[in-house]
Amino acid sequence: MNLIILGAPGAGKGTLSDALVKELGIPKISTGDMLRQEVKDGSPLGLKAKEIMAKGELVSNEIINELLKNRIKKEDCKKGFMLDGFPRTINQAEELSKIMKELGYILDLVINLVVSENLVVKRLTNRRVCKKCGGNFNLFSSPSKKAGICDFCGGELYQRADDNETTIRNRLQVYAKDTQPLINFYANKGLLREIGAENGISEMIKAFNKIAAEQKNK
Repeated sequence: MNLIILGAPGAGKGTLSDALVKELGIPKISTGDMLRQEVKDGSPLGLKAKEIMAKGELVSNEIINELLKNRIKKEDCKKGFMLDGFPRTINQAEELSKIMKELGYILDLVINLVVSENLVVKRLTNRRVCKKCGGNFNLFSSPSKKAGICDFCGGELYQRADDNETTIRNRLQVYAKDTQPLINFYANKGLLREIGAENGISEMIKAFNKIAAEQKNK
């Protein structure tokens, strides 16, 4: 199965996609992860991206598309793959369609996670990150065993500067404006399904499995 997971910041894309990696046995593909890996490996594309990012500029769609094409050519994507947080625009969606057609892949499903703005604000303002290993915790839903201390490495936990209510609400407005056309794009193709993301991961997986079964039986 080849699918896309959409959702606002704090909707639970990472949580669901990580669970589905185990459930479906397919890789999760994140453009951010791809970029970091290419830079780390020192590949030609990675070096080009590193130079652009060093100037504080955004990496072009051309580079992202090339990275994506190279990634889904790999053996672990033969049985399917999951795109987390990509595409973000109609242009990217159209380019993705071209790449998949060229490589002989079909997009099976697009999941849009639906969650209230107030709950997203609550989740993100309570997020805490480990300074040492980058581990994620949440004062609201998954606190560390010892306040302010990472369960994994004992590092200090901190709150990211952008995890404040004003910034989060602004991000949500931008996301809604930029992503609604994309949601309509996939809905018109009959690929979009929505999952309520307010009731925990077990309910989200249950909803996903029901949708996947319906899609398979079409």
